[in-house]
Amino acid sequence: MKALSVALILLVGTTLQSSAEAQLLPTKLRVTVINGLGNFVEGASVAIYETEADYRASENAIAVLKTDKKGRVTFKDVKAISYYIEATFGDQNNNGEGVKTGELSEGRINKVNTVIE
Repeated sequence: MKALSVALILLVGTTLQSSAEAQLLPTKLRVTVINGLGNFVEGASVAIYETEADYRASENAIAVLKTDKKGRVTFKDVKAISYYIEATFGDQNNNGEGVKTGELSEGRINKVNTVIE
């Protein structure tokens, strides 16, 4: 019985620790923008939206960032929800090419790619 109690305490302690760690670490969304040939796109504008209506109207973006030389942007301290991604570079965009993320994992760097053409 004593061994069972110790195991239960360890299990509960580990669960609480994992939950506390997730709350301490910010949730991030890293978007990599590539073109139709699979090359990174530097200088692309990437916006994220919480709702499809905002995405379709290009209004109320949570944030807008420019990609680095590896085609990446990282949105920090975001909610662990799904987002709509709008990526543009000149006359190219990602319309219809993976514009919605899955639900983000809390306390992690969530990575997605999007293609612009």
